[in-house]
Formats: sequence, C-alpha cells, structure tokens
Amino acid sequence: MARRLINRGIESRWPHARGQRVLGIGYPTPYLGLFRDGCERCIAFMPAAQGVLKWPTARATLSSLVDQSALPLPDAAIDRILMVHALEMSDDPEALLREVWRVLAPNGRVLAVVPNRRGVWARVDNTPFGHGRPYSRSQIADLLRRTWFTPVGWGEALFVPPLGQSWLLRSAPVWERAGAAMSLPFAGVHVVEATKQVTRPLPVRRERTRLIPALEPSLVPTPMQAEESDAPLVPR
Repeated sequence: MARRLINRGIESRWPHARGQRVLGIGYPTPYLGLFRDGCERCIAFMPAAQGVLKWPTARATLSSLVDQSALPLPDAAIDRILMVHALEMSDDPEALLREVWRVLAPNGRVLAVVPNRRGVWARVDNTPFGHGRPYSRSQIADLLRRTWFTPVGWGEALFVPPLGQSWLLRSAPVWERAGAAMSLPFAGVHVVEATKQVTRPLPVRRERTRLIPALEPSLVPTPMQAEESDAPLVPR
C-alpha cells in the first residue's frame, strides 16, 4: 500500500519519461517500474553502505553497487533522477547531491522522496521510512539550494497512519485525498521535484572601504598664535 500511494505522488509529478534516461538512487527499484518500459534506459544505483539487490529479478541486471561520492557516469548523462531512501540514509547528503548535479543533464530533473520530520511514519521503526534522518520541508529546500538545485514542485504522500489493520489499509485512498485536500502537514513523506542550476552563484568579495577621519576646526589657538597675540603692538 505504501508503494502504491508513493507511486501516485511520483506519477503526479512525472506522468511519463518516454525517450529519456532515468536513474534511480538509493532503493528506488519498487518505483522504477513506472518508467522502465517507456524510457530510453533505466538503471538503479545503490550506495555501498546500503547494499545492492538484483533488479529486475527475471531480466538482465540493471542495478549496481556504487560509491555515492563517485557515481560511475560521465557528466550530464542522465535526464531524470529518482531518489528514494537515499538522502535520509546518506552520511553526506551534500556530497551525494553534488554528484547528482554532475551527472544530471542541464535540462534534467530530480525527484526526491524523503521522510517527513513531522509525520508519523518517521517515528515508527517498522516502517520503510523509520530509519535515517527525516527532513522538514524547509530543511530539504535548504539542502537542495546549497547543492545548486532549485525546488520547483512539492507533494506529499502517506497520510494514512502506519498500522496494519485491514480496514485501515482499505481506507488509505480516502486518507490520501483528505490529507491532500486539507494540506495537512503530517504526511509520511515529501515528494519534491528540483531542477539543476546551470549557473552557480559565486561569492564576491567587496573591497574594504578605508575610512578617513574628518578634520574638524579647533577653537584653541596654537602656541605660536598665542605668542603673537601677547606681543605688544609696535607702531611703524
């Protein structure tokens, strides 16, 4: 059910990826099936700290174990990057996002699914998003901007509580529609889309202005002026 609801959030941002090169980072394989048949190519990179699983199970392997700080791809090689269970599990999310920036095409897009700090799913250990570091909306936006991305779209998923009762799972679509309609802040995950900043701002050093003290007139006469004023007047 969690996969189905997150797939809806992904499809609302990316309805298709026909003819594009798609990369999944983290543990994205349950969601890459949305794009595998229509895109030009679709691969999955799993960081070494998390381990790797064969994907797809019945076809040639399209997944690989990688170093998150040195992705085995040339610059600007990917059109779409889907990140699931990546940022919250990374020891250095900024280094990971800078590698994502490097391999992403100039007109490419990133879609990150990250656990919501205010949600219930991040507080329960037996959920898929109960491990690692959750993020608030402002935190993930600040992280993306620091690594040269611009957030362009937001969504949420998993408004339903992480309980296993069958009646609750059957009513999960109702929870999702109600939570999205009322803009509730307690969704389980954020689904944020970002674009690559091709021109990065560089800090400019301002020249230090030297302050010259102003010379104010003095009302006290100098010693020479005092001597001249005390001298007797001699007629010429």
